[in-house]
Amino acid sequence: MDGVLKVRGALVSALGRRTFLQVMAAVGAGGTAAAAMPGPASAAAPAILQPGKGPIHGKHYLRSRPDEVRWGYVPSTGSDAVLRMRSGETVTIDTVSHEGILEDQGRDPVAWFAQHGVKRDGVLNDAVVIARDYARTARNFDVDGPHIVTGPIQIIGAEPGDVLKVEVLSALPRVPYGVISSRHGKGALPRLAGGAVPAGITESEIMPPVASDGRGSGDPRRYGNVSVFTPVRTSRKGALTGVLPRRGDRPVAFPLNPFMGMMGVAFADAPTMTDPALNSIPPTLGGGNIDINLLGRGATFYLPVFTEGALFYVGDPHMAMGNGEVALTAMEGSLRATFRLTVVKKGRPGAPSVAFRYPFAETPEAWVPIGLSDPDGPQGGQGNDLDIAMRRAAVNALDFLEHDLGMHRAVAYAYLSAAASFEVSQVVDRTTGVHAVIPKDHF
Repeated sequence: MDGVLKVRGALVSALGRRTFLQVMAAVGAGGTAAAAMPGPASAAAPAILQPGKGPIHGKHYLRSRPDEVRWGYVPSTGSDAVLRMRSGETVTIDTVSHEGILEDQGRDPVAWFAQHGVKRDGVLNDAVVIARDYARTARNFDVDGPHIVTGPIQIIGAEPGDVLKVEVLSALPRVPYGVISSRHGKGALPRLAGGAVPAGITESEIMPPVASDGRGSGDPRRYGNVSVFTPVRTSRKGALTGVLPRRGDRPVAFPLNPFMGMMGVAFADAPTMTDPALNSIPPTLGGGNIDINLLGRGATFYLPVFTEGALFYVGDPHMAMGNGEVALTAMEGSLRATFRLTVVKKGRPGAPSVAFRYPFAETPEAWVPIGLSDPDGPQGGQGNDLDIAMRRAAVNALDFLEHDLGMHRAVAYAYLSAAASFEVSQVVDRTTGVHAVIPKDHF
């Protein structure tokens, strides 16, 4: 890569404006800046789960191959399935993170991760092959979504009007590292088109800093985007943690919470694979890039079905994410995830009533009604008003409390204000999201 990629140590660990700009000035505005930590080789680190190796928990097994995945787009209602399975069966999917293979990182994961101490056998083979051989659609870094989308899977018997019940049985890290990225024009503090400054902040508060923005070059490797390599370590108590540097003291360690940022069913009818309605970034009524960090192992995600077979897909594997996902990405890292996929017919038990028209989540501890700012996706223009997402989450929570739990609507409204929590799912996916958390032990 350009000289920026040779910068080690505290470049991103500080993320202070003065230090950041000094380093960027020293190496030039081009390239992808990255904070380096020691390589992930460690006896305590997770094993490398190459395709077909290690535990595979599901009855079915789906790899991520270049001729079967979609890069930056989700399946349409007319897409061909890559796997067929019966309702109630399980499937293990080897998902691939987009981080380390994107164009601003050189589209060469072996070279990119080598700069952070990762040897060739520590890089996933399917990531290497996708970066090198993917040709189903032409790539446009400035337009396409970043995600590697695996699927779709046809669930026999699923029909429009049904619900697909997605139970997350396991989510295993495939590598002992992840990447957290911030890209110009995205995130909670973006530089907008034409250099505009978002309301509520000043130009000096934009991240990454304006002076490092090289998008005018037309070369993604020179955009000045920031990618922070994040090793996985095992704590003294045996928990997996992500590790980030900080100046002059011990590094920051935070717990991993592996989950799929993207789980969805085909929602839009589109004539081409790269139709804007299929862009992988905004979530829709079909789910997709929903980015709710409660959807890890033990969670259940309910999706309304819009086409025969449902056509389930996954992508955007996360190792950890804070609510809001403010920098743009979570701690991204490839996962081996196992799901049970069950069709629920309307009028039969097994799914919340809201789920027949809107995505809905559940954990062992809570019900999670969801609100999106623009659930139809980019059709008719993209809306990202967080207030709209909040209102929809509140209405969906009221509908659930009234129709499923038997509360009077006015009392349910009072309950939500007194005892439920509303959390910002994410503010970075064009369509913003809010979800309610209703503790089950209250009922």
